[in-house]
Amino acid sequence: MRNPSNLAILEKAEEIFELVRTITDLIPEDNEHLQSYKGQILGDAMMICVKISSAEAVKLYDLRMENATIIRKAARDLMVAYHGLEMFGFEEAKYYLMVREKIEEFRLLFVDWVANFNPKHFITDHWGLFNPPGISHDYEQRDDELNFLDEEDAD
Repeated sequence: MRNPSNLAILEKAEEIFELVRTITDLIPEDNEHLQSYKGQILGDAMMICVKISSAEAVKLYDLRMENATIIRKAARDLMVAYHGLEMFGFEEAKYYLMVREKIEEFRLLFVDWVANFNPKHFITDHWGLFNPPGISHDYEQRDDELNFLDEEDAD
């Protein structure tokens, strides 16, 4: 597929990860609760980068949407992490508001990125979660709908 290293959305995700890492490096090492929370926050930031790369490595609509769903959850968890940092008494929590601004910038890129997933590149998801619009879980897929699997990547 495309080269994920050239994607603006991946660049923004990496920017978010670096910002989260810089801010969470301020967490006192002797605070067990905040250290545990730090791991969770860093994991969410890292997950976004990994799942963008995973989505870009496949053609299948359902797998791309599955990755997008995980990205969305991780980004939303990062948005609300500010409250957890405050709750656990992190004195530098105010800096985390910058992460929230970056997540909003990321969200706009994300909407455009997902809109470009090709809904014709699908194999029926019999669980019914990630089928393109109008495709049910019991859809009988025709062989000619799978021709995209044989196509060379244009990118």
